[in-house]
Amino acid sequence: MVASVAAAAGWLQRALGRSPSWRGPSRRPLSSEPPPAPATAVRDAFVSFFRDRHGHRLVPSASVRPRGDPSLLFVNAGMNQFKPIFLGTVDPRSEMAGFRRVANSQKCVRAGGRHNDLEDVGRDLSHHTFFEMLGNWAFGGEYFKEEACSMAWELLTQVYRIPEDRLWVSYFGGDPKAGLDPDLESRDIWLSLGVPASRVLSFGPQENFWEMGDTGPCGPCTEIHYDLAGGVGAPQLVELWNLVFMQHNRETDGSLQPLPQRHVDTGMGLERLVAVLQGRHSTYDTDLFSPLLNAIHQGCGAPPYLGRVGAADEGHTDTAYRVVADHIRTLSVCIADGVSPGMSGAPLVLRRILRRAVRFSTEVLQAPPGFLGSLVPVVVETLGDAYPELQKNSAQIARLVSEDEAAFLASLQRGRRIIDRTLRRLGPSDVFPAEVAWSLSLSGNLGLPLDLVELMLEEKGVRLDSAGLERLAREEAQRRAQQAEPAQEQGLRLNVHELGELQRRGVPPTDDSPKYNYFLRPSGGYEFGACEAQVLQLYTEDGSAVTSVGGGQRCGLLLDRTNFYAEQGGQASDRGYLVRTEQQDVLFPVAQAQLCGGFILHEAVAPECLQVGDQVQLHVDKTWRLGCMEKHTATHLLNWALRQALGPGTEQRGSHLNPERLRFDVATQGPLTPQQLQAVEDTVQEAVGKDEPVYMDEVALALTAHVPGLRSLDEVYPDPVRVVSVGVPVAQALDPASQVALQTSVELCCGTHLLRTGAVGDLVIIGERQLAKGTTRLMAITGEQAQQAREVGQSLAQEVKAVTERLSRGSRDVVDAQRLSKDIGRLTDAVDTAVMPQWQRRELQATLKVLQRRANTAIRKLETGQAAKKTQELLERHMKGPLIVDTVPTESLSVLVKVVRQLCEQAPSTSVLLLSPRPLGNVLCACQVAQGVTPAFTAEAWALAVCSHMGGKAWGSRVAAQGTGNTADLESALSTARAYALNQL
Repeated sequence: MVASVAAAAGWLQRALGRSPSWRGPSRRPLSSEPPPAPATAVRDAFVSFFRDRHGHRLVPSASVRPRGDPSLLFVNAGMNQFKPIFLGTVDPRSEMAGFRRVANSQKCVRAGGRHNDLEDVGRDLSHHTFFEMLGNWAFGGEYFKEEACSMAWELLTQVYRIPEDRLWVSYFGGDPKAGLDPDLESRDIWLSLGVPASRVLSFGPQENFWEMGDTGPCGPCTEIHYDLAGGVGAPQLVELWNLVFMQHNRETDGSLQPLPQRHVDTGMGLERLVAVLQGRHSTYDTDLFSPLLNAIHQGCGAPPYLGRVGAADEGHTDTAYRVVADHIRTLSVCIADGVSPGMSGAPLVLRRILRRAVRFSTEVLQAPPGFLGSLVPVVVETLGDAYPELQKNSAQIARLVSEDEAAFLASLQRGRRIIDRTLRRLGPSDVFPAEVAWSLSLSGNLGLPLDLVELMLEEKGVRLDSAGLERLAREEAQRRAQQAEPAQEQGLRLNVHELGELQRRGVPPTDDSPKYNYFLRPSGGYEFGACEAQVLQLYTEDGSAVTSVGGGQRCGLLLDRTNFYAEQGGQASDRGYLVRTEQQDVLFPVAQAQLCGGFILHEAVAPECLQVGDQVQLHVDKTWRLGCMEKHTATHLLNWALRQALGPGTEQRGSHLNPERLRFDVATQGPLTPQQLQAVEDTVQEAVGKDEPVYMDEVALALTAHVPGLRSLDEVYPDPVRVVSVGVPVAQALDPASQVALQTSVELCCGTHLLRTGAVGDLVIIGERQLAKGTTRLMAITGEQAQQAREVGQSLAQEVKAVTERLSRGSRDVVDAQRLSKDIGRLTDAVDTAVMPQWQRRELQATLKVLQRRANTAIRKLETGQAAKKTQELLERHMKGPLIVDTVPTESLSVLVKVVRQLCEQAPSTSVLLLSPRPLGNVLCACQVAQGVTPAFTAEAWALAVCSHMGGKAWGSRVAAQGTGNTADLESALSTARAYALNQL
């Protein structure tokens, strides 16, 4: 339970007494100073202050895993979870719709994406990938600038007792180009609170105007800064607290419109605040990090942490301390929130963070194996009270960190040997080969982050072949695209003559049974064993048989046995690498394996000599293989679920899968309904939730001939054939009397599968299209990607509910109605393109189509009504005559055209041209010529003459036209319009 504000403030006052002075580079305050306030008390004082003294609702921190926001890899600011309120898309029936004044401490991660501090962590004393953002919010005008500034000043100076003469403030100084005036209101508030004018600074939009994105809510911000110098010499200001006042909306045309409801959004980094209150020059010297730094020192035996940076940090020891301390916090928080190291998106970023931490801990700090996992309890001890999910998941966090650390250490050790061997072969001016770096990277075989490879080379004074890396990256992208939609012929293959030669020589088919040699560890991870083999034949790219290859040559390898899965049955080929048994520090990357007449040809690159007869050891890319296994088991569950939903006669027409997604073609009578698609997903989810065992066994083909419900394709199967059965042993599934194959997934399949269904995690059908009459192609994703797709779908569904409610309430004016119509159009585009459940997409598309029609009808009614009112005003102002030229304020060109049309209907003998001024000097123009005027007087020419005078353009017909321009002198434009018309008349 959070302490009351009085208790927390009292503790802080007793602990602080006064704000400690900054005393040069020392990491610790003088012994005569009172003990610093712990971070826990600082955090508690913040939330208690807003709850108890100012009536704010305390909202728990959102997960660092964004819910329904595909634009973010991680939650990176306190306002992320409140974006539906700012955007006006919050579900009116949700709890969030009732939020008025709110405060919390939000977990944030800035690594990957637009806000990425990963590479800076360790190099200085302030950057972090994980940090806590203290914030308070006021929604819908609950309070605004005066209250927000007063509360912030009260907390900093009265509760935290920061001396007022150490605080400076900045405010928005305006932007003439955007037509924005200075925020003098904020300036005057600070002056009224007693801040001297000399410490109230004015800055432009780059520093003091905050925008959510290219469009949407935005507004001026005012920042509170702390002076590190403390009056000694020139001020050294660091930002402490940012107060954003959302009062504008950035439209799609770049213009700014007032928001219907104003909001306050503030954010203050806990780590920096604690450093100020504890008198530290670095956030790493606070009690948020000191327990971790002490644990690192004790666990590694490295010299104690001294807070050095740059050249002073000999051996990068202190850099390593900071990297490990920061990264283990990030890893612990992310894993507790359900983000585990993985292959793509946020999981891939987390994998890079873990491997960066391992590398610094082992190579610089000389940490023993398993060291990172031992730091997890320290993180839980420092953060667990504030974020209980850390305590709940501490064992799982430590296990995942330790497993990935062990796997990476093996790769790192091999990678280090390969780099050293390669460097011995290079000349003094040579660059490091791109092919070798690529084979070491996450995109290649060993799974080392590419930036880590570059850093290892940089430390040895060697440059990397960057151009070669870019080429390899392009080739990898092309290869992935081909695997998503595979061609019939790709890669090296053996032709009929080469196959005949092998058979003539009596070379037996490749034994690929080792591809099934994997098992589940007690911890839940998979173990894939290596495979010993002998090189039987080598082939060049053109298919010629040779006895040796080398020098970076692309080649084909034929081995006596392999653990690589060759592409077949719709499953993508394995990839990985092999090494010569007697020389483990030379990697031969294997891009894919192809099945050719019983022989498996491995497509590889030979950086050094490889000869027929060499003994080799093969290693599959474990992450890639596991991804294929997950998708293949999911494909079987999808096939079974389709039969359940569409009937037992439903037949598979084909499939293809790789670690990223799966494709499934099914015979159907027509497009699947949203209800059928949802039912299929529900059936798969039920099977996944049961976490049933997956049984695999080879049986005589004859035993499968008369099993009711057994799934197979119209193709030739080997004898014996492999059977995959979910939840039921194969022998029981094949018993014709059991009818088991009608109740679960049982298929003939040579693919590699999970050993339990639970690892699929989830399955979402994200796309559907008709290939031909009677055949539907489904696209699906699994696991973390599927969960994210569901969250995106739920978020979009809430937005659709919100715009439905707005439409039902009606619009106050044309601008409001047009904004609503644009929001519906934006939502429609988002629903059309989002990665989300297809059944939900179809439902939302149908709803949005109806809403768009209703919104357009509402706009037309409002525009017609507004135009009628303005028409009457103009008719009263102008006597009937041959000409009306005037200005009229309107919200859009459409309204202006309607006014012109109605004027001409009521005064048929009058020609009309109206101008409507817009922000920033823009001007709208519409005109119509009267019936019976001379043929030379056309509306298009009239509008063109006026708009050209304003530096714009016009378009239209002889009778009616419209255009745009830009001018500050409307009278001159009106004079031009009158003169042109009178000359024609």
